[in-house]
Amino acid sequence: MAIEGTINNSASLLDVLDRILDKGIVINADIAISIVGTELLSIKIRASIASFEVAARYGLAFPSGINLEAPAWKEGITTKETCPECGKRVSVDELIAAGCPWCGWESARAKIAAHTTDYSL
Repeated sequence: MAIEGTINNSASLLDVLDRILDKGIVINADIAISIVGTELLSIKIRASIASFEVAARYGLAFPSGINLEAPAWKEGITTKETCPECGKRVSVDELIAAGCPWCGWESARAKIAAHTTDYSL
């Protein structure tokens, strides 16, 4: 007897929010209300929704008062890549040089460096 699987195509609010923060979204709208050629009201909307990491990557302006010299901010703007083993986001330099600190995955470069010995005396 064969068991048929079902595919759930619905995305939860958390999935949608994660996608928006990961990729970012920009809303740009101009609304004008006029009567007989006379403009009565003009509204310009410029909004962007993204994580700080994505915003820094694309050079978006931040609200005033943000301390860009804070250690947490510097950690947030480092280029990160997803570990192929566990899926966690790790800085590219650390992932290539040493591997993933979360699951212990090692890159090819880290494996070669671990097996290479220094013969210079």
